Formats: sequence, structure tokens, C-alpha cells
Amino acid sequence: MGQKATRLAKLGGSFGLVALATTGCSASDVLRFGWPEGATPQADQMRNLWTWSVIAALLVGVLVWGLILWSVVFHRKRGDEMPRQTQYNVPLELVYTVIPLVMVTVLFYFTATTQNYVLAQEEDPDVTVEVVAFQWNWEFRHLDEITPDGDPVSTLGSSDEIPLLVVPTDQVIQYEVRSNDVIHSFFVPEFHFKRDTFPHPEKNNQDNVFQNVIDQPGAFVGRCAELCGTYHSMMNFEVRALPGDLYDEFMDLRVRENPETGDLYTASQALTEMDCGELCAPEAVTTHPFNTDRTAREASTREQN
Repeated sequence: MGQKATRLAKLGGSFGLVALATTGCSASDVLRFGWPEGATPQADQMRNLWTWSVIAALLVGVLVWGLILWSVVFHRKRGDEMPRQTQYNVPLELVYTVIPLVMVTVLFYFTATTQNYVLAQEEDPDVTVEVVAFQWNWEFRHLDEITPDGDPVSTLGSSDEIPLLVVPTDQVIQYEVRSNDVIHSFFVPEFHFKRDTFPHPEKNNQDNVFQNVIDQPGAFVGRCAELCGTYHSMMNFEVRALPGDLYDEFMDLRVRENPETGDLYTASQALTEMDCGELCAPEAVTTHPFNTDRTAREASTREQN
């Protein structure tokens, strides 16, 4: 029986290694257990908590499965003789009382410390953005950057254009989220974080402010993660993280008049003017607008039929 169990264990281990190898996943991919790669230190902390929590759960699971298998293999019924009965086993009872208590305490400690780190706020952030959600798009107002008209630099999404939230890397960004109508949710998968947006958050006693630091340039898709109506699934945006010098150049353009249009530079016009490669793509590269032409959709449906 011992040799058979050993062979089964080896076979199971070999099957697991083959399954892992054929997925093409790296060690980092495996340890994320399905989470996307984080773009902020806060995301890294949450991923670490998730990874070690899953590993701990798997170790407990392996231990329990091993004990069950051990009981099945070595304590099977071998006859009609009644096994020796034991009413109490104080040492064993202490073990299975103390160990779960220690596990819960450790998990609570690391959860609390990670939560405190993720929700920590500096008194003087480098950039403050007001995020306004509405059915079914977004507006981003840079409260630190004022146009000649006295208004904050603003980017408003439309049916034809995905709004770009342009922010700097390696700086503390503060997000102040709110809604103009129903409850929405500001979610960027690479942040490993989302925050519901409520109408009048101050009246709803909602903490609508959070901060993070994006530690790598790039484009990251953002979504509404709260069912908010008919076109909820199309309520996307894009975070465009630029290095500090490019961000300063972008904001310098946003408060200036575009000589070709006579109006202030829009986000896409400013990025086009900067011409800094993929980072300065004038339109979203992670998602695309929803086609609101119902006639086109009906024609497409008829063609498929």
C-alpha cells in the first residue's frame, strides 16, 4: 500500500508539472494566481497578500487532504473488532484550537497592515484629479492645473472618444471620485483597487478619496465595475501614465490655445503635438468606443443570420 501511495503521489506531481509547463506561464504569472501585473506599489502589496494567503490556504489544504488520505489508507476497517475508543485527547484538542487561532491572527495582521498601506494618504499629493462618473462615461478634472478661463484642465469622454486620464509616473496622485447620477465604480485592473462613486459622497458619508503612485509608464484600461444601466459594459476609460517631463509638457499644452482650432488643446491634440511615440497616442490603445449606431448593429445581426 505504501509503494502504491508513493507512485500515485509521483504521478500526481508529474501531472501537475506537465500541466504548468504546457500553460506557458512564468513563475511570476503562477504566483499571481490570476491577478494582472500591478502598476503601483499599492498593487504590489495587495498581490503579495493575495499570493501568500493562497499559498497558506493550499498548504492547509494539502495537510487536510494528507490527513484524510492517511486515515483512509491506514485506518480502514480490518474486521468486526471494535477499535479502541478514546473519549478525550487534550493535547490534540489544544493543537487544533491553537493553530487555527494563530492562523487567523496572522492573516488578520497582514490584512490590516496591507489595508492601512493601501489607504494611506499624504497631506500634500503631487497631483489631484477629480473623477466624475455619469451614465455612461467619465470626466477627469485636474484640480492643480488651471486654464486661462479659470477652470481646471478637464477631459470629457463621449460616444466617439474614450477619455484619457493622463497622469505622471513616480508621483503621488490623489483621486476624488463622485457620480452625477447613479452609483458607478472606478476600477483599473492594474491598480488592484476599485472605489465606488456615489452622488454627493459627502452627504452619503463616503470616503471618496484615495491615492497611489504609478511606478511605470504605459496605458492601462479602466472600467466601471458597478452595474449602472444599459451601456454599463461600454463605460471604459484609459489611464495614460507619462514620465514627469512628458507630463509637464502635456499640461503646458493643455492650458494653451491650439492655433489650428482657436480653442484650448484637448488631451488628444496635446498628445499629437508632443509626438513621443506610443505613449503619446492621441486615442486610447487599450479599448475602443462603443458603436452607438443601432442601424449598423441591426445590419450586422442580419448578416450573421
